[in-house]
Amino acid sequence: MGRIPTSVVAAGGLVGGYGIARWTKKRPLGGVALAAAGTVAARQWSGTVGAPKAAALTGLYVAAFGGSHPLAKKIGAWPSVFAVAGGVALASWVVESRA
Repeated sequence: MGRIPTSVVAAGGLVGGYGIARWTKKRPLGGVALAAAGTVAARQWSGTVGAPKAAALTGLYVAAFGGSHPLAKKIGAWPSVFAVAGGVALASWVVESRA
């Protein structure tokens, strides 16, 4: 069985973290899912593209989470989450495909 692509792990962490927080009404539980997926993604990035690029992608993951909040005020919560998740997934795919 192959490993799940890191772009999917990262996007899934952003979407899943928000979904869990929203549906359970327990923000810390969503944070756990977000952090767990971020940790898995960071480890996978480190193994495939090296520490400096992994650090940059992890920073992007965290920035996407933070940036989704003000973006949500402009375009709505779910569209914001999907937009930042797509951006992180695309960046991950591009960086990993060039490694």
